[in-house]
Amino acid sequence: MSRRKLSMDGNTAAAHVSYAFTEVAAIYPITPSSPMAEVTDTWAATDKNIFGDGPARNIFGDTVKITEMQSEAGAAGAVHGSLAAGALTTTYTASQGLLLMIPNMYKIAGELLPSVIHVSARCVASHALNIFGDHSDVYACRQTGYAMLCESNQQEIMDLGAVAH
Repeated sequence: MSRRKLSMDGNTAAAHVSYAFTEVAAIYPITPSSPMAEVTDTWAATDKNIFGDGPARNIFGDTVKITEMQSEAGAAGAVHGSLAAGALTTTYTASQGLLLMIPNMYKIAGELLPSVIHVSARCVASHALNIFGDHSDVYACRQTGYAMLCESNQQEIMDLGAVAH
C-alpha cells in the first residue's frame, strides 16, 4: 500500500488534522492563523479534500460546518455555544485573538467542554509589526484551565493535533 505525501506549512497541517475531528468550526481569520481558517472554509465550501481528488469529509462522513464571526470574542462565544449544544467544535487564532477569548476559555474549561483551539503564536509584547514568534499569548492563558500542547514542526502539529482532538 503506497502512502501519499504532501508538503505543507504548519497552518495547513493544523487545518488538515482538525478538519478530520471537527463538526463545527467558528472562525475569525487573523494573521498569522488566517490560513487555518481559510483552508478549512475552502474545503467545506468546495467539498474538495487536501489532495483535491475527493470530497472533504470528517471522520464522521460529514462536511464541517463553518461559521465566520465578526471578532475573536464572537468566535469564542460561538465555540462555547456549539460545545454546549454537543458538537465537536474548534477554532483557529493567534496572539491578540487568543487574549480576547480568555473569558470564554474560563467558562468552557470550567464546564469541562471538550474543545481545541489551534494557535499560531506570535509576539504580542512589542511593536505591532514584529515578525518574531514567541509564546507570550499562549502563556497568558495558562490559568484558564485549558490543557496546552506545543509543537515545533509540521509533523508534530499533525501528530499532537490528533491527540488534542
